Amino acid sequence: MAAQSPRTPHETSASAHLAAAPPAAAPITVDDVREAHKMLSGVSRATAMEGSRYLSGLVGAPVHLKCENLQRTGSFKIRGAYVRIAGLSAEERAAGVVAASAGNHAQGVALAASLLGVRSTVFMPVGAPLPKVAATREYGAEVRLQGQVVDETLAAAEEYARETGAVFIHPFDHRDIIAGQGTVGLEILEQCPEVRTIVVGVGGGGLAAGIALVVKTLRPDVRVVGVQAAGAACYPPSLTAGRPVAVEKLSTMADGIKVGRPGEVPFGIVQGMVDEVRTVSEDQLSSALLLCLERAKLVVEPAGASSVAALLAAPESFEGPVVAVLSGGNVDPLLLQRILRFGMAAGGRYLSLRLRLTDRPGALETLLTVLTAVDANVLDIGHVRTDPRLGLTEVEVELHLETKGPEHCDEVRAALADAGYVVAE
Repeated sequence: MAAQSPRTPHETSASAHLAAAPPAAAPITVDDVREAHKMLSGVSRATAMEGSRYLSGLVGAPVHLKCENLQRTGSFKIRGAYVRIAGLSAEERAAGVVAASAGNHAQGVALAASLLGVRSTVFMPVGAPLPKVAATREYGAEVRLQGQVVDETLAAAEEYARETGAVFIHPFDHRDIIAGQGTVGLEILEQCPEVRTIVVGVGGGGLAAGIALVVKTLRPDVRVVGVQAAGAACYPPSLTAGRPVAVEKLSTMADGIKVGRPGEVPFGIVQGMVDEVRTVSEDQLSSALLLCLERAKLVVEPAGASSVAALLAAPESFEGPVVAVLSGGNVDPLLLQRILRFGMAAGGRYLSLRLRLTDRPGALETLLTVLTAVDANVLDIGHVRTDPRLGLTEVEVELHLETKGPEHCDEVRAALADAGYVVAE
């Protein structure tokens, strides 16, 4: 967890916080965000604010979910992409736009360009989930699959821009993108004027910067907390260094916030206006996604669930009322299946274990009788008989069980041990 020093919560401070931005970049103000909000009328949705009784009970104060997962294209990205492309000159529009993304930004740019009558080309990694590729094409973009990782895809898109004159639409490092994302902050203050804390996921920083700019200008008493995946947390070291620094190794399921280096423009705002940036683990992300599905009935991608993960990790540290931004809901079904199993295991709802039996008739039935007695639901059973580590009369059994929580998992293990089984997980 990386905390930041106090900041001056006044609109006039915004230009000072943008000192790290490129010289040509004009300061971003709340008036810019208000203009963006007008521009987005009829384009983006004013997404719902849903209360969460479960999270409210944990925090001890009202918790509301800002449902950008229900936004057009499934994330907040349409806001910034539309404002950015709408601000292009006629000559720039004629040249078309190009972007690089594994998912949400790709779809936001594709739809925004289509609505504005601009030709768009979107580069996506070769291994991008097929539903995201299909959706980007359906929104009107020409999709080119290139590169194994996003950095390679980004380089291909930038090369295309140089060769063709198309305008490169950066996912977060541009003032118009930040102004567009900041409209989420305007909606939060309108929908929940009593808010005391806003929690938002952070990748490159565009959404967090936009929300913080609005909130710290209009309501300096409101605390803004950013959240990053621990395996892809570029902001804590950057804030310590006082400038954007790159994190070389990135490892997280939350691809929506899997960014190796903060953007120059958003970093200046986050540094000055976001009160704190926290990190959450993969277990916490999985548990948060599962909670959103089960309790809130909302499909949320791992990056979108990062704000909820922070609430689950330390509920007592947030002053309420709290608004947690669910930034997106574009999750590949195959990934969702794996995440749900991972989340169930993290929450003690799913237990995998291995044990050895004597390979004789009735041995499996005896084992299942033990499991039935402790009300463990068997989902799957696998047998291994040819492993050289096994004795001549031994068989290894792999069990996948549905359980009721950590205490029930302990009860299952204890019952198996009492019955004489040696368990290896």
